[in-house]
Amino acid sequence: MSAAAEWFSTWFDSPYYHRLYQHRDSAEAQQFLGRLLRHLHPKSDARLLDLACGKGRHSRYLSEQGYDVTGVDLSAQSIAYARQFAHEHLHFYEHDMRDALPYGPFDLVLNLFTSFGYFAEEVENVVALRHAADALRPGGKLVIDFHNTDLAIRQLVAHETQTIDGTTFELHRHLQHDFIVKDIRFADEQGRPQRFVERVRALTRERFEEYFHLAGLRLAETLGDYQLRPFEPATSPRMIFVLKK
Repeated sequence: MSAAAEWFSTWFDSPYYHRLYQHRDSAEAQQFLGRLLRHLHPKSDARLLDLACGKGRHSRYLSEQGYDVTGVDLSAQSIAYARQFAHEHLHFYEHDMRDALPYGPFDLVLNLFTSFGYFAEEVENVVALRHAADALRPGGKLVIDFHNTDLAIRQLVAHETQTIDGTTFELHRHLQHDFIVKDIRFADEQGRPQRFVERVRALTRERFEEYFHLAGLRLAETLGDYQLRPFEPATSPRMIFVLKK
């Protein structure tokens, strides 16, 4: 694959990635996770997989609710950080979701906060979903949380500047060849110019439904925000798919 296709393999390990996105609201995320658990009510002895777990913040919260949790992520540095919090019922592994998961089976697999659609070829998205489905117990559930692409495109901010902890980030966004592209430029602490380009496929609900069919998953419901209200195509900020094996 080209270097551009694997942008996430370097950007997610950069300290500037974590600096740019440190404003993400962990309290809101935990409230969402709490609502989701109450909505799905997994059994107390359920095994959960946090697919694309990053540094494990949400895996840790899930573990604190009493579940046996495994977090996997492509970023070696993020997994190395997360492992300081590991214990008997909280495990972290470096893993590419395009590869089969050897850690199951799981009762619930979570892929949250738009951690999908990064791959250059569409078939890779289907392969990742098939592996997630294969990791589920019969009757298990998979949750995919993705932005509402149609709304995201309509509200796309073409350019903005953010200064965070002394670093000024120039952000340029556009739609290109079925991807929402964010071009990120800044100077590092030595004054050297840096550039990273994020590419997330502009996946519609209809495209996701095609993927789910190909992966052998059944769509049980689609929620539209972190309050778990029903999905409304014109106004909902999220597409939260609840799938069954």
